[in-house]
Amino acid sequence: MAIGNKLYGKGLSRKQQEVEFDQKLSRLEDDIRKLKIDFDIYFNGATKRAPLEARTRLESSIKRIADNRQMSFAQRYYFNTLAGRFTSYRELWRRTLRARGDELL
Repeated sequence: MAIGNKLYGKGLSRKQQEVEFDQKLSRLEDDIRKLKIDFDIYFNGATKRAPLEARTRLESSIKRIADNRQMSFAQRYYFNTLAGRFTSYRELWRRTLRARGDELL
């Protein structure tokens, strides 16, 4: 009869944890792309409200992933690339909203 120890996580091997984290990064990339599309739709006038809730969820997700200390160098590089892309989009959206007179961000 084996007794599990909660200090060792879910019992996943290092390789399984890396694969799981790579999937999180892929989801993060997809979420950034979808949010960009949502803002493009908003700026073209198809929707009345900016996707601020999705932006907030994505920001919290980025902060949560940034706290992970067990990333490999490649994963850290990929994450920093995604975070930089999100930051540049966020600044673009802020400037565009300011130019339109919508002080939402």
